[in-house]
Amino acid sequence: MATVDVRRVDGSTASSMELDDAVFGIAPNTAVMHQVVTAQLAAARAGTQSTLTRAEVRGGGAKPWRQKGTGRARQGSSRSPQWTGGGVALGPKPRSYGQKTPKKMVQLALRSALSDRASTGKVAVVEGWTFEAPKTKDAVAALAALGVEGQVLVVVDHDDEVVSKSFRNLPNVLVLVAGELNAYDVLASDWIVFTADTLPTS
Repeated sequence: MATVDVRRVDGSTASSMELDDAVFGIAPNTAVMHQVVTAQLAAARAGTQSTLTRAEVRGGGAKPWRQKGTGRARQGSSRSPQWTGGGVALGPKPRSYGQKTPKKMVQLALRSALSDRASTGKVAVVEGWTFEAPKTKDAVAALAALGVEGQVLVVVDHDDEVVSKSFRNLPNVLVLVAGELNAYDVLASDWIVFTADTLPTS
């Protein structure tokens, strides 16, 4: 079972903690991670694009010219798809892009992503955030003391409003409540920073 240092906000080591092998020590399943991340990105699509069919375009009720005798191809409506200003054939309509993903697959993808970050030493654990008031300057100093850089995912408790407000203005930091932790955000981050209370266990 791997261990990780539990550090204070100033970067000093307070203690050590064992990482749960069931969460941080499995062999990452790349195929499952890909499928879950793809489903998550698809579900984020608005799906509100819409085009008008020939039935919805205004006008075109009269037959443009008589059926025979003109030498031209027969036409029934000036709002057919082949006409300028006509309807769109097989165009997009509002729809949901959501995919049904089994809960166990979502959980496996998250464990795989966390294990991948743990294997490269990119998981940091803080004893507790000691910010007295929301201040971005304190958040920047804390990350620097911890040696965390790049895209950072900070996992907080639901009640850590001061911590969330301190980090939320930093463009390279994403703050998530522990219950919102997901494979995509873990994979999109270089570092994952937990507190001792938010560290996942099986």
